[in-house]
Amino acid sequence: MKNFDLIIIGGGRASNLAIKASKMGKKVAIIEKSKFGGTCPNRGCVPSKLLIGYAHVARTIKESSRHFINSSINNIDINKIFEETNSFISKIDPRYKSRFNENVEVFEGTGKFKSDNIIVVNEEELTAPKIVIATGTRPIEAEHKNAWTSDDIFPLEGEIPKSITIVGSGFIACELANFFSAIGIQTKLLVRSQRILSNEDKDISSIFKEEFSKNVDILFDTSIENIDYSDSKFNLELTNKNGETSKHTSQALLYATGRQANTDTLGLENTSILCDERNYIKRDEYFQTSTQGVYVVGDAAGEHMLQHAAAYEVNHLGKILLEEETEALKFKYMPHAVFTDPEVASVGITEQKAIEENIEYVTSITDWLASAKAMSTRLNYPRTKFIINPNTYEILGCHLIGPDASTMMHQILAVMHLDNDIRHLKEMLYIHPALSEAILPAAVEAVKKVEDFHEHN
Repeated sequence: MKNFDLIIIGGGRASNLAIKASKMGKKVAIIEKSKFGGTCPNRGCVPSKLLIGYAHVARTIKESSRHFINSSINNIDINKIFEETNSFISKIDPRYKSRFNENVEVFEGTGKFKSDNIIVVNEEELTAPKIVIATGTRPIEAEHKNAWTSDDIFPLEGEIPKSITIVGSGFIACELANFFSAIGIQTKLLVRSQRILSNEDKDISSIFKEEFSKNVDILFDTSIENIDYSDSKFNLELTNKNGETSKHTSQALLYATGRQANTDTLGLENTSILCDERNYIKRDEYFQTSTQGVYVVGDAAGEHMLQHAAAYEVNHLGKILLEEETEALKFKYMPHAVFTDPEVASVGITEQKAIEENIEYVTSITDWLASAKAMSTRLNYPRTKFIINPNTYEILGCHLIGPDASTMMHQILAVMHLDNDIRHLKEMLYIHPALSEAILPAAVEAVKKVEDFHEHN
């Protein structure tokens, strides 16, 4: 039996906790069954955004005619694109390991609980008074053994397909469909309903559907009835909601239909650790599970399944375990973005959520055309939608669709973090004619809606 001060299962963002504890002289064991760094830099946020960078340049050239510029793409070196991305990924694992000092012992394998405070990895037993579970999630398994999930894209090994079918309607499906389509790989996206990005505000997802469909070939209300894989091709029999069938063939088939917890690999049946109905680990406001001394952070808890949330949680848990922090972490807001073309950013509740929960609100939706920088894009669809508490001027939700939406959102986030009042955005000074200036008329309109509400109530 090896004794440690701290055991961490999962070498993603929780690696930072191992580094912090080890610098304080704590003896730390960190267990990782795959690659250190976790999903984000190896198989998720980072490499997918590197790919989207290539897609953005390709789309800009293809759409230059709206700026009265006639241009064409002579060649896209797809092999080089994946070679560069794969090269980046190959450096993540050793880079993370190089940050550990002599107080950290690395175990490469699957860690399983033998009991509440004993972990078995590679037939070795480890124990510590504090154990942190940070095992993340994995893609829901593909429905054919030769089909891919997003884990098979990063790194992409073998021959790059000339055609691909993607199943899904969430942000992973949309980001990958945008990339493959933009670089000239024949792409078809299959969506089981009429909605795409259905978790977004209904007005934003409606605009997104219209614009995204101009660039990506999408079949709505469609599912796969049968798959025949032969001669290195997927021959698909498709069915729509009317029962009509059609056939489609592609070299690759990728499922992006959601993610699931990795908790089934932990041997939790040997412990008193409790999970919810989705198999995510339950925890209290201090990240502690139902077992004393065992904590869970990040996607394994199933609450805020975003890298920035996981990093924030790991940082706060470090304060609790190592700095005697007594305050629980309470997120004031949880923003996210979808890095496609068009780009979407969101924070707070959607209008449909406000209606569902019977929350009193006013809403406004405003275009960006008051900003000359926005006008220079020659795009008409960009919008800002605010959902406001009419009694307090509090921003309940904000939803953006347009170029650099994720960057523009930080202006709203700053106000929400410091003193959540839409009037600050109305009264502040903007650089003219910056893209962010598009927030000003949106704020003015939102405040007017609040004032109209008071006038008529």
